[in-house]
Amino acid sequence: MNMSARLQLRQSQSLVITPQLMQAIRLLQMSAPELEDFIDREIEENPLLSRDESGEGSTDAGDGASEGAAETQEASAAENAGGELTAETAAASVSDADVAREDLYPDDDRSLSGSSDFGRAGRSDASEFPDEDSYAASTPTLLAVLEQQIDAAFSDAAERMIALTLLGEIDEAGYLRAEPEMLAANLDVALEDVLRVLSRCQGFEPAGVFARSLKECLKIQLAEFDRCDPAMAALIDNLELLASGSRAALCNACGVDMEDMIEMIAEVRALDPKPGLRYLSDPVALLVPDIVVRPGPEGAWLIDLNDAVLPRLLIDRRYHTEVKGRRRDQATEKFLSECLQKATWLEKSLDQRARTLLAVSAEIVRWQDRFLHDGAAYLKPLTLRMVADEIGMHESTVSRAVANKAMATPRGIFPLKAFFSVALAATDGGDSHSAEAVRQRIRVLVAGEGDRVLSDDQIVAVLKDEGIVIARRTVAKYREAMGIPSSVNRRRMQRQKLAS
Repeated sequence: MNMSARLQLRQSQSLVITPQLMQAIRLLQMSAPELEDFIDREIEENPLLSRDESGEGSTDAGDGASEGAAETQEASAAENAGGELTAETAAASVSDADVAREDLYPDDDRSLSGSSDFGRAGRSDASEFPDEDSYAASTPTLLAVLEQQIDAAFSDAAERMIALTLLGEIDEAGYLRAEPEMLAANLDVALEDVLRVLSRCQGFEPAGVFARSLKECLKIQLAEFDRCDPAMAALIDNLELLASGSRAALCNACGVDMEDMIEMIAEVRALDPKPGLRYLSDPVALLVPDIVVRPGPEGAWLIDLNDAVLPRLLIDRRYHTEVKGRRRDQATEKFLSECLQKATWLEKSLDQRARTLLAVSAEIVRWQDRFLHDGAAYLKPLTLRMVADEIGMHESTVSRAVANKAMATPRGIFPLKAFFSVALAATDGGDSHSAEAVRQRIRVLVAGEGDRVLSDDQIVAVLKDEGIVIARRTVAKYREAMGIPSSVNRRRMQRQKLAS
C-alpha cells in the first residue's frame, strides 16, 4: 500500500463571528451604566476617541465623528415633531442605517465558530472580547437577582408589572423608597393589589428586601427563621430603647427577664440591616431609562432616546492624519490604523444600537397605547416574535434590545420586558386578551354580584359570551391570586351579613 501526501482543496460554508460582531451584540444588550463604563474604557485605550461634551454632534476635530448618532437624534426629533414615532418610521430608520442589520446582529442564536481576519485590521487578541456566556456569568446585581425571582413568582401580567414597578423603587440597600399608594395611582390599580404583590416580594432572597423601614426589614428576616414571636416583635417596635441602652425598659416592654433579653438582642444584632449591600453593584443602575415617552398632540406619544445616557463620541481624524504624515515605524502605523478602525466600528455600532432601540420601543408603545393611557388593566398580550415580525428584525435581536433596558413613561419607569405578557384567545377569532384584562373583568363581575353569587363555571360562561376563551381552573387561579373567596364562601359571607 503506497502512502503519499497530497494537497487537496475543499470549499465549505460556515458561520463566522468576528470580534467586531461580538462587540455589536454586547453593545445592544448592555444597560445604560454598563455602556457608559464600556465607552470610558475604550476612550482610555484609544487616543483617537473622545467624548463630545458639546452635545452638537461632530466637529472639525472629528471630521464627521458621531455623525451617525447625530443623524439618529435628528431623525427622531423630526419624526416626533410631526407626531407619534410609528413602528413603520422606526423600522425605516433602521433599514437606512449605514451598517446593515445583518452585519451587526446575526439572525441566529446557534454557536458561531470560525476564523477571523480582524488581526490584520484591528485587535488580534479575540480573548479581549469575551463571549456572551462569560458576559452573562458576571456577578449579578441585586436588581438582576430580584428580577429573576419576579419572573418565577408572577405569571399574571399585571402582578408582574406591579412587581417590576416596585423593583424600580428600591435603593442600594434593598429598601422600598416609594409609597404603595402612589404606585397604585400611577398604575391605576387597587391599593390592595399593590400591597399583595409587595407582600410576596418581601419573601424573596436576600431576606429583608422590599422593606419600607428598618423595623420591617428586621421583622421579615426574623419571620424567615420563625423567630418573630410577640416578645421579639415588641423588641423591634422599641428599637429606640435598644439604641439608648435602656435594657430594663425593654424587658418591661417585651415581658421577658434580662437573660432572655440579652439573647434576643444578640439575635437582632446578627441580622442584616441592609441586605442589598451584599451585592457590589448599584441595584438601581439597570433601571436608568434608555427611552423617554411623552404625551404628544391628539393622544399620540413622542418617543426619544434619553440624551442623558446616549453616548456621543468624537473620532479625531485630524490627529490621525497628522501623526500618519510623519515618518513613523511600522508598529506605530499599525497601532493607529487599528485605533481608527475600532473607533469607526464603535461609532457605527452605537448608531445601530440607537436605531434598534427606537424601532423596538416604538412598536411597544404602539401596541401598549391603552396601558399608557388607561392603566394596567389594559395591558395587551405581546411577545418578542410579534415585535420582531412588525419591524422586520429577528426575535433574538429584539430580545437583546429589550434586555436590561427601561422606558420612562408618564406612569413611571418600567423595564421593557414588563410590557410583554401572555395572551388568552378570543372566541370570535379577533384580538386576544391579556391575562390582566381578564383578571380585572373577573374582579368587576364579582364586585357586581349582588344577591346572585357567580360560580367559577358561571364566570367562564359570562366571559365566553364576551369573547374570551378561558378554563374554569384558570378562573379559579386568577380569583385566588386576587384574594377573592370561592362562591361557597361568598354565599356564606353574604348570609352572615344579612343575618347581622
